[in-house]
Amino acid sequence: MAAGLLVGLAACTPQADETAPDDASQPTASECATAGPSSDAVSVTGEFGSAPTVDVTDTLAPETTEVTVLSEGEGEEVAEGDVVDLSYAILNGDSGEEIESTFTGEQTVQLLVDSASPVLAGLSKAIACATEGSRVVGVIPPVDAFGEAGAPDFGLEADQPLVFVADIVRILPEPLARAEGDAQDAPEGFPTVELDENGAPTITIPDAAPPAEYQEAVLIQGDGDEVSETATVTVHYTGINWNTGEVFDSSWERGQPAQFPTGGVIPGFRDALVGSSVGSQIIAVIPPELGYGPQGGTPDGGIGPDDTIVFVVDILGTAG
Repeated sequence: MAAGLLVGLAACTPQADETAPDDASQPTASECATAGPSSDAVSVTGEFGSAPTVDVTDTLAPETTEVTVLSEGEGEEVAEGDVVDLSYAILNGDSGEEIESTFTGEQTVQLLVDSASPVLAGLSKAIACATEGSRVVGVIPPVDAFGEAGAPDFGLEADQPLVFVADIVRILPEPLARAEGDAQDAPEGFPTVELDENGAPTITIPDAAPPAEYQEAVLIQGDGDEVSETATVTVHYTGINWNTGEVFDSSWERGQPAQFPTGGVIPGFRDALVGSSVGSQIIAVIPPELGYGPQGGTPDGGIGPDDTIVFVVDILGTAG
């Protein structure tokens, strides 16, 4: 099972227009979850970065989230409001059965540390105040997990605690608000792109037939991290149909960036992302076979099976 339990929490990045929590909202040593009889009773073997072997034999009945540091890293301390890149395994605290693990797919997941979250607040409490490079085990009572409802779809009843083993890989930098770097001219024949004062693009399609092959160009060259094939990215984008000149999707119009894995988009969009640097703005001209053509276009008819599409993408952040 691939990160189903955290689907609402994974890749949650604070929006660029949000203000960071002030110092009063940051966890202090007295507010951090601490070790207790339940977290100390969970046996975990294995090194940081490898799949843990977890043994739950004692009855676990924590009243609050407990966390035991198994190995302490030397990096920065995790604070409320941070977005953390981590690997984890989650188990049923009664049966000891694994619910899901990112270690099996050598994945990492991004989690917004929000100890006031109405769902799974215990995950945040278990990693807040730990340091980058640490492995921790947390035992999370129902009140800090799914409350009275439990999570029956994952085999977790309402009165059962969670066991959470996490490797805290790193604290992610805050994503950019827009592309930042050196502006570059697109090659001849590409659509023209004009940016408003906030960075939102207006795309004008040439009065010409679309190219038969995939094309991309860098409009702004950023100098941040390179997007890998397995990354989760934070982006702003606008998509326009070359054949009709109509915008069919735009995160700018929705007013907030989008987050998704590079493997979760059409091939042409993925190709524009992988290998590009954070801060860059990319324009990609995507023929039907690398877009929606293989699926016969989009269900609403906005993109036909023979339509070429264009994306202008600001790469604001990456992890994994």
